[in-house]
Formats: sequence, structure tokens, C-alpha cells
Amino acid sequence: MIKITFMGAGSTIFARNVLGDCMCTEALCESEIALYDIDAERLSDSKIILDAINKNVNEGKAVIKTYLGVENRKAALKGASFVVNAIQVGGYDPSTIIDFEIPKKFGLRQTIADTLGIGGIMRGLRTIPVIQEFAADMEEMCPDALFLNYTNPMAILTGYMQRYTNIRTVGLCHSVQVCSEHLLKDLGMDDKLEGRKELIAGINHMGWLLKIQDRYGNDLYPEIKKRAVVKNSTSPHKDMVRYEYINQFGYYCTESSEHNAEYNPLFIKNRYPEMIDGYGIPLDEYPRRCIKQIAEWEAEKVGILQNGQITHTRSAEYASYIMEAIVTNKPYVIGGNVLNNGLIDNLPSDACVEVPCLVDGNGITPCHVGRLPVQLAAMNMTNINVQLLTIEAAVTKDRSHIYQAAMLDPHTAAELNISDIRCMCDELIAAHGDYMAEFQ
Repeated sequence: MIKITFMGAGSTIFARNVLGDCMCTEALCESEIALYDIDAERLSDSKIILDAINKNVNEGKAVIKTYLGVENRKAALKGASFVVNAIQVGGYDPSTIIDFEIPKKFGLRQTIADTLGIGGIMRGLRTIPVIQEFAADMEEMCPDALFLNYTNPMAILTGYMQRYTNIRTVGLCHSVQVCSEHLLKDLGMDDKLEGRKELIAGINHMGWLLKIQDRYGNDLYPEIKKRAVVKNSTSPHKDMVRYEYINQFGYYCTESSEHNAEYNPLFIKNRYPEMIDGYGIPLDEYPRRCIKQIAEWEAEKVGILQNGQITHTRSAEYASYIMEAIVTNKPYVIGGNVLNNGLIDNLPSDACVEVPCLVDGNGITPCHVGRLPVQLAAMNMTNINVQLLTIEAAVTKDRSHIYQAAMLDPHTAAELNISDIRCMCDELIAAHGDYMAEFQ
């Protein structure tokens, strides 16, 4: 029997999507599903939801078990074929609140703070020790399992696993598979969706739509560029940052504008506050989103517990398709986060990059992309610098690398001086307490 272990199963909505997908997949529907978390209430919620999906769409074919707490982690992992990671170390309260409120005291504003910036650095540093423990347990209990990482900061965590553990790892994001569809629909080019061909490569959340053609092989970028300029100049909308990328750098980017606004020094600037409204940048978006999701989940849970009629249809998430391709040896192509090793010629070999990958019975096989346009590689490098230094800090336990990562972060360096950056880092490390014990 295939065993799928879900780490951080208290992420109920995401667990429902990924594991619901597995139960909708013939090759996976009879799997043993191990739900692991350190929060008893959230773990129980997820078990209730997944039991209902198993009954309603899967005729009860899956075997679903729960494992609570560190003392049961090895049992959850024992014999697993696939391990899905969706943990959030520190949660919304207190860690996310800390990551936003302390930088704000220094005049540093953020939108999402889970991938780059000072928030991404802190999240990476408090998460690496936990996934390091996962890796040690996996080496003992399921050494051949594939680790599917969905947790941010994606490139930092996935890059750490790939460089410093023996666990087969791929990082997965939601944005690659919807990138071009969103763009074409938003620009009124829906007639170009069917049969389109595309190439996406770069780094997580800053992968580049390098090529996009219609079914006949015609380049769609000339028309995309014309329409993007018109749309940004005529009406405010939610994707203005990425359309400005098209205008200034020539290419569209995978992840949303609210994310990308904080990955560079160009948009969130205290000196030019009018740019915030002008580009529709939602400062403090992630805390608002967390509060909203918590409230929505409580309401949804009540409805599910009252009638148990939850159902599920297979989503576009990569996880079930990867598992299916490996189990059946039926090839499938994804955009995966893997160690570069020459896949993108003008990015460092130890960077974690996002490139097309073939998945089949042999596992994950990344594809060589070649050179990125120099301006795109340069944009990626400003983020990779921070990622590599954060990993270095986690491995060496050297606090100076935390300062250096923050000083080289594009948005942080554009807003704060060296003294404030160091003071901000010190306050954040102290506030995160035991999560940052190695740096206290």
C-alpha cells in the first residue's frame, strides 16, 4: 500500500486539497494517509474533513490515521512513499505578527513577508531546524521517500534540504501552473488559451514566462506587451507591479504583484508614498489574510460538522500528479524547485531554481534551460543572495550571516541603514525566543 504522510496536517484547507486530490486519483485512492501535526484541535479538524471526503468521493478506500506531537513523528513517517510538507513554524500568532510589527517600528513595510525580506529570512531560520529533524527521521524511517515541500520560504527551505540532507526533495508552488492563464484572461486574450505553449524558469515566486506561443507557434508577447502598457496606464488593477515588470524588463513573472512588490527596491518606498496607492500595493496583506482565513475556516467547519456533505474534485495542485506519475510511470511535466547544478547557466550552481521537470517512474528529472536574459538573471540574483546567506546562517549558526542577508535584501537595504538593520534583526531574534534559540 502507498503511504502518504502529510506534515502540518493542521493546515486543513491545504491538506483537504492535496489529499482530496489523491483520493480522486485511481492510482492513489487506496493509500494509507498519515496526518501529522503538533496541534490536537487542528489535527482533529483535518481528520473529520478528510474522513468525509473519503466517504463521499472515495467509498472509504483510503486509510486515514492521525499522529500528534513530536513523540509520534517517526510513526507517522514510517514506510512513507511520499511526504508532503506544509508546516508553519510559529503560526500567525505570535510569529507572523512579530515579523510584521517589529520591522514596521523601523519604517520597513511588507506585504506578505513569507518568501524574501526580513520576514522571509526569519521564517526560514525558524523553520530549517524543524525540517532538519524531519530529514533525520525520514533517513531512519523512509529513506527512499520523496519530500514535497510546499512551505515558504520555498527556495530557502528546499535549497537547504537539497544541499544538506540525503532526502529526495522537490519544492512546489501554486503560481507556475496558473501564470499564463491569468495573464491571458486578464488581458482579454482568452482565445489564445487553448493549445498554448510556454516556458517558465527562474526562481520560486520570481519565475519568468520566457516564451508564450499560441497553438500555431505564434509569439504572443508583442500583443501582451501592448495590452499591458495600456492597462497599466488606464485603470488601477491588482497586477500593476507585474505589468510594470513587462514594461521595464520585458517579461511577466509567476507570482502575484503583492508578493513581487517586496522582492525589489522599486515599489515600496517611504520617500515616494504615492507609489503604494499608484501600484495598488496591499501593505500588511498577509496578516489580514490570516485573520480572514481563520474566521472563514471556523464558519466552514461548523457547516461541515453539521451535515458532513463535503465533496472534492481534483485541483491543479502538482502533488497528486507527481505521485501518480511516479507510481504509474506515466510522464507528467511540472515546474519544480530543484538545485540548479547548471540548469540555468547564469545563476549559481547551489541556488534553488524553478524549472520544467519531467516526472515519471524514475522520479523528478529537471530540464536544462540555458541562460536567462541578463536582466532577469540579475533580478533573480538579488533574491538568491538573500536565500544563500539565510541558509548559511542556519547551517553555521553565525549571527553575522543574518545581518548580511538582511543588508543584501533589496527592499530592506533601500529603506534602512546598517545600524537599523542590525538593531531590527536583534529585536526579531529576541522576540522569536526559542524558535531562534541557536542565535540567542
